[in-house]
Amino acid sequence: MRVAVISDIHANLIALEEVLKDIEKENCEHIVCLGDIVLAGPQPISILEFVKQQNWTMIQGNTDKLIAEYGQDVLDMMKEKYPVMANAIVDDMNYITDEDQKFLSELPPQTEMEIEGVKVLFVHGSPRANNEDILPNRELTEIEEIISGVDADLILCGHTHIPCGYQTNNKQTVVNVGSVGRPMTPTPLACYAVIDFENGIFNIRHKFVDYDREKAAEQLRVRSFEGADKLAELLINPVIRHI
Repeated sequence: MRVAVISDIHANLIALEEVLKDIEKENCEHIVCLGDIVLAGPQPISILEFVKQQNWTMIQGNTDKLIAEYGQDVLDMMKEKYPVMANAIVDDMNYITDEDQKFLSELPPQTEMEIEGVKVLFVHGSPRANNEDILPNRELTEIEEIISGVDADLILCGHTHIPCGYQTNNKQTVVNVGSVGRPMTPTPLACYAVIDFENGIFNIRHKFVDYDREKAAEQLRVRSFEGADKLAELLINPVIRHI
């Protein structure tokens, strides 16, 4: 069975459409989305309308949870820690309906499947927190601590927007699938993972897909909330995340 795993769309339908074309070429039989569907992107209305119609397996990202639970406490926290993202969520909430919030609130925080004899755990950040970073170049002992108590053969995550992977001493595999809508890599291509499962064995490939970043950036720029221009520029020239 061939499965595509996507994450961190962030309302970038232009990027998602190109990724889905690539997924179709890969003849994937199912799509799993690891969350962060909406916040701070070019097309908050279109992305929710589109995603709600899909027959994907979906889990809740940390920003999906913030939107689902939006209120003064969430806004105050974001203003203190992430002022531009606070401006973005205020603007997003002008478009997001009660039905949209209900949809995001009902997404599970993680899910587990057995695929062709492989136990797979799908999370957003890590098995223990939706906002924990699994980044490249972490010590293997740190990764083993993060997944302590998890008996899955394969753990798939997103959140950091940077693809990477680890093989632990317990023969567990941990893979960050990267970001569709807001890559934070030197080359700002949309990224996702294709996984082939057969008889208890799996093979993982990261796929990198080009899309019209200038068009996506312009659509984000015209949203006009304070900081929208900065977020738009990051689609073209991303800041690389480090540990």
